[in-house]
Amino acid sequence: MQYTLGILKPDCIRRGLTGKIIDFIESHGFELIALKKVRLSHGQAEEFYAVHRGKDFFEELILFMTSGPCIPMVLKKEDAVCAFRMTIGATDPSEAAEGTVRKLYATSVRHNVVHGSDTDENAKKEIAFYFPLMEIIS
Repeated sequence: MQYTLGILKPDCIRRGLTGKIIDFIESHGFELIALKKVRLSHGQAEEFYAVHRGKDFFEELILFMTSGPCIPMVLKKEDAVCAFRMTIGATDPSEAAEGTVRKLYATSVRHNVVHGSDTDENAKKEIAFYFPLMEIIS
């Protein structure tokens, strides 16, 4: 079994979709290992999304991710990173496969309700960013 990080973004919470999306994720075979509600500071958001620094959307992404609370969660499943990416769909909801989280709930490429780690290596780093080991119950 592997782990990945998912984040329910501020638009998800604002629109009252938290329960629906967690249920959707669990119904696709993911075990919820840890979750918490947080509000990122500007500096924390810049640190988490540092890989995008210098891109034209970076500042807008930081402003969006600090605009309200988000819910990071550790998910467990066989081939978790790949399976979660398939479950949430393409970043642009107009390109996302039918029946994926983003196709069902996202409103735009910028407001796409959920983040998912893109590699096993990034999943480990991203999980560690939000969750000290003592907070993770396996």
